[in-house]
Amino acid sequence: MTAEKDKPPSASARPAQPGSSAPKGSDAGAASVSSNLYLMRKMLAFGWEFRGGFALSLCFQTTLLLISMTAMGLQGLGVDFLRYHLSDPHDPKLRPHWPMNLAPPDDWSAMSVIWLIAGAILLLAGGTGFIRYHAAAMHTRLVERLIIELRSRVYDKLQRLSFRFFEANETGSMINRVSGDVQGVRGFLDIVLVQVVILILSLTLYLGYMWQMSPRLTIACLATTPILFIASSVFIYTIRPMYENNRKLSDKLILTLSESVQGIHVVKGFAREKQEIAKFNTASNNISTQQKSIFFSHAVYGPSVGYLMSINHMVLLLYGGFLVIDGQLALGTGLMVFWQLLGRVSGQVLNIANLANATQQSLTGARRVFEILDAPMEIQSKPNAIHIPRALGRVAFENVSFAYKDEHVLRNVTFTIEPGQCVAILGATGAGKTTLLSMIPRFYDPTQGRVTLDGKDLRDLDLDDLRRNIGLVAQESFLFSNSVAANIAFGNPRATRAQIEHAARLACAHDFISELSQGYDTVLGERGADLSGGQRQRLSIARALILEPPLLILDDALSAVDPQTEHEMLQAIDNAA
Repeated sequence: MTAEKDKPPSASARPAQPGSSAPKGSDAGAASVSSNLYLMRKMLAFGWEFRGGFALSLCFQTTLLLISMTAMGLQGLGVDFLRYHLSDPHDPKLRPHWPMNLAPPDDWSAMSVIWLIAGAILLLAGGTGFIRYHAAAMHTRLVERLIIELRSRVYDKLQRLSFRFFEANETGSMINRVSGDVQGVRGFLDIVLVQVVILILSLTLYLGYMWQMSPRLTIACLATTPILFIASSVFIYTIRPMYENNRKLSDKLILTLSESVQGIHVVKGFAREKQEIAKFNTASNNISTQQKSIFFSHAVYGPSVGYLMSINHMVLLLYGGFLVIDGQLALGTGLMVFWQLLGRVSGQVLNIANLANATQQSLTGARRVFEILDAPMEIQSKPNAIHIPRALGRVAFENVSFAYKDEHVLRNVTFTIEPGQCVAILGATGAGKTTLLSMIPRFYDPTQGRVTLDGKDLRDLDLDDLRRNIGLVAQESFLFSNSVAANIAFGNPRATRAQIEHAARLACAHDFISELSQGYDTVLGERGADLSGGQRQRLSIARALILEPPLLILDDALSAVDPQTEHEMLQAIDNAA
C-alpha cells in the first residue's frame, strides 16, 4: 500500500478513544499529579523499594549524631575538670559530673585525666571519620541505583506511550524530564526518608539534652522560634512558583538548542544564524534573570534567619552567664555544651526551611516525571490478546471513522485488501491518507468502526505481534547512529549478513553501500546525516523488507528516489512477494 504524506494529528486535535472515559494525553497526567500529597505518596512508594538502603543510611546518621553529642559532652567535661582543678581550694560545687559516675581514680594526676578525655575525643573523631566514609559510599551507591531505576522506568514508559503524548509535549521537555527531573524524585526521597527523620531525631535529642540541663534557659533561648517558622512559611510560599517557572524556561532553552541543531540546514540556507543565536541567548538570559529572583529570595531569607539566631545566642550569653555565676549551671557541661546545642538546634531549624525549599524543587521535577509515568496507555494489548506469529495479510476497514475532537477526517471508510494485493491510496493533502494507514499498525484506533487483520479486530490482537507483521516506511527516513547493517537489521537483530544484503539489493541500496568506506560495517552519523536523502530512504525500505512482512506500507516512501530507481525497487518488491 502506498500513500501520499498528509498532516498527522496535532496536539490541539486529539480524537477520543472508544471505550475509555479517562482523560487523554498529558492532560490526564497533569490532572492526576496536581496534588502534592499524591506526588509524595507515589515517591514514597517508589522509595519503599529501596527501604533497606535508606534504613542503613539512617542507622549511620543516627550513630554519627550520638557520637557528636558524646564528643560535646566530653569537651564540656574537660572544661569543667580544668576549672575545678584550678580552683583554690577545690570548690566542691565545681566538681565535674562524670557520665554514669565513671570518674577516674582519685590518685590520677590532672594531666592523666586530661589525656584520657582528649584520647576519648580523638577516638570518637576517628570513629566519626570511618562511619562518614562508609555512609557516604553506601549512600552514593543507593542514589545511583535509584536514579538508574527511575530513568529506566521513565524511558520504558516513553517507549510505550502513544503518538498523542509526543505530539502534545516538546522534545526539549522530554529530554529534560529523563535527564534532569528524575533528580527531583531522588532529592525528595533523600530529604524525606533520611534528612527529615534525622532532623526530627536531632531536634528531639538536642532539645531533650538542653531541657535536662535547664528548662528555663531552653524556653528563653527558643522564644524566637515561632517567628522563624513564620518566616520559613512565607519563604516557601514565595519560592515555589519560581522553581516551576525555572523548569519551563529550561525546557524552552533545550528545545531551542535541539531545533537549531536539527534544523541547521534550514538555518544556514536562509542565513538565519544571527537570529538563532539571538534566540538562544534570549532563552539563556531568561533563565539567568529568573534564577536571580530565586537568589534574591535566598539572600533576603538567609540573613534574616541568621539575625534571629543571633538573638537566641545573646539570650544564652546573658541568662546562661547569670546561671553560671550564680552556680546554677556548669560552665563546661552546662553553658559551653548548651551553646553548641543551641547552634545545632538553630541550624536544624534553619534546615527546615532549606529542606522545604529543596522539597519544592523536588516536587516541581517529580510532578513532570510522574506526568509521564501516570500518562494513560491509549494503545496497548488486551490482557487476553490473540497472538499471531504470521498473518496472511487480509486487511479490512469496516465503516471506519476518525475524528480530531469534533473534526472528522475519515467517515464510514470501508474497503478490503487481499493478501498479495497492491493498493495505492490517493487524495489531496490533509485528506487523511497517513491517518488511515496509521490505523493498520495501531498508531491510532478508529473513533468508530473497526479495522481487521485476517478477520480479527486489531484491538484484539497482541500489539507486538501485529507490528512485527507489518513493514512500514515513512516519507521521512530516520536512521540510528549505528552501522549500516545494524540499521537494516533493526527490526530483526538476528538477521544474517546474507539476509541483510538481500534486503539491501531489493531496496537498490547494495551498490552504494558497497562503495562506503567499510561497506555494511560503516557507522552512520546522527540520523544518517552523512548520506543523501535517497540513500537514507533506500536503507529505510531495506529495513522494512528484511522482515519479509505480510503487509508492507509505503507512506510516500519513494519520493526521494528517481523514477528509474523507483521502478526497479517496485519491480524487485513485486518479485520478492
